[in-house]
Amino acid sequence: MPVLIVIVVIVALLALGFWASYNGLVKRRNRTQEAWSEIDVELKRRHDLIPNLVATVEGYATHERGTFEAVTVARANAVAAGASADPAQIGPAENALSGALRSLFAVAENYPQLRAVESFLQLQETITATEDKIEYARRYYNTSARDYNVDLQTFPRNLIAGPLGFTAVTFFTGEAEDRAVPQVNFPGSGAASAEFAVSSSAAAGGTSPSTGDTTGPAGTD
Repeated sequence: MPVLIVIVVIVALLALGFWASYNGLVKRRNRTQEAWSEIDVELKRRHDLIPNLVATVEGYATHERGTFEAVTVARANAVAAGASADPAQIGPAENALSGALRSLFAVAENYPQLRAVESFLQLQETITATEDKIEYARRYYNTSARDYNVDLQTFPRNLIAGPLGFTAVTFFTGEAEDRAVPQVNFPGSGAASAEFAVSSSAAAGGTSPSTGDTTGPAGTD
């Protein structure tokens, strides 16, 4: 009888562990899918705004055909990538579209009369707000994806993840310049560093950088 009780307790503990692990994976996966749906909504909203933006700018900057074509092609590629629902394909396509939009806004800066058009200002403001939402949603998704992927590799969840159909998800990467660490150079920092280095070496050697005289205490007779 004691052996039977032990077996029942072990089975109950295993069942409880399986239940907790399975529910944990389901929650992580659902959170990741929800985060991706937020990105998808904002990306589609940006796609819908771009044709009106191009048409507005084109009415004033007729000589910038190359820029308009670049934005149109980038948008088409982004829409096609979005149909795959694969972050690995969507990320680069959306990054290219962001670059094309920056070029378009740079062109608009050269046309003061365009920047005075209310419809253009509204489109620019809406697209900028949408891009901010995309960035926020991207961070939330990547955090959720990281937690979910870690759970898939952690014992004992890794024992049930594969057989039950749980698979790792891909991160939605930003642009390379967004991930680069900015280099900050202060004016005169090179000269100041050189002067500091000379002074430090002089102090360590007990000599003055200007005269070379010994700076330590004078010996006594």
